[in-house]
Amino acid sequence: MPAERVLPTAEARDLIALTSEIADKELAPRAAQYEADARFPREVFRLLGEAGLLSLPYPEEFGGSAQPYEVYLQVLEEIAARWASIAIGVSVHSMSSYPLAAFGSRAQQEQLLPDMLSGRLLGAYCLSEPHAGSDPGAMITQAIDRGGEYVLSGTKAWVTHGGQADFYTVFARTSESRTEGISCFLVDGAMPGLSFGAPEHKMGLTGSPTTIVNFDDVLVGSDRLTGSVGRGFAIAMSALDSGRLGVAACAVGLAQAALDYAVSYAKERHQFGKPIIDHQGLGFLLADMAAGVESARATMLEAARRRDRGLPFSRQASIAKLVATDAAMRVTTDAVQVLGGYGYTRDYPVERYMREAKVMQIFEGTNQIQRMVIGRHLARD
Repeated sequence: MPAERVLPTAEARDLIALTSEIADKELAPRAAQYEADARFPREVFRLLGEAGLLSLPYPEEFGGSAQPYEVYLQVLEEIAARWASIAIGVSVHSMSSYPLAAFGSRAQQEQLLPDMLSGRLLGAYCLSEPHAGSDPGAMITQAIDRGGEYVLSGTKAWVTHGGQADFYTVFARTSESRTEGISCFLVDGAMPGLSFGAPEHKMGLTGSPTTIVNFDDVLVGSDRLTGSVGRGFAIAMSALDSGRLGVAACAVGLAQAALDYAVSYAKERHQFGKPIIDHQGLGFLLADMAAGVESARATMLEAARRRDRGLPFSRQASIAKLVATDAAMRVTTDAVQVLGGYGYTRDYPVERYMREAKVMQIFEGTNQIQRMVIGRHLARD
């Protein structure tokens, strides 16, 4: 059964309906083949941009829709239920645009945001490094001030849209201070000195390229510094809070898709003279799956509503990311179990859902990191 949504406005209901229509027509028919071919669907992002689905939480004056996060995340859910790679890509693009929208100068916003939010430009987020994934304060990528421009050198890892993005939101060290020595830059994807590793051979989300990004003395004008010098760590952490909600929404959408498929299969498959959903052992399994999906959605939306009200939501974002991605892993694994041997084959989508769910427990901060974040908040409160 599809998700039951309680939306704040008629406009939000229409937006969800539009998203569902586009996702059913343009995303669902392509997903399996594109994932099997590890093919990046750049044209889909242009389509979503034209439909206004890449700019939902951003101001109308720059081409956004000024939608609350509560609504934006449910749009992400609908996309993820059809094609997780696209939903993660939308979340990453939104997170890549966030530093400029939240911390950039008015001149930067007027010049750059309209193209970024329209989908004409696709973004990527460069924080992690090969030796510094969960510890961004240990980054060594440097940005040296040469007076009027910065010279960037170093390597970023695990970059979604690496080699495909039109702009890269990059965090680099401008002084030795662990947390106050990092600055944020917006780097054009065609800059000389920018190069990319081969796409990682991943378990899932194969339609979304993930690469190393190399900066070999890339010259970046000081007008592309986002926020003040040394503020990058705070900007990155702020962006991650919102990005974690995006991952939570993708996880909920993926889990909903797995639940829907498992329920539909269990109604049609007969064993011992009746549909297998009528066997208590399987019915209880499906009930636990449904409880996991709805609990994760409620946790995610509570964090989103706090964000929309201007309340602190960092702890709630980590809880939502933790709860939703763990739930997605359980639900997709159980969906494979419901289908039995068929669930283990690539003729059915649940094995792909299971592979895609795994990485959601890892990126935007592993779930072990989320527990650390939550624990630190509890210690301070």
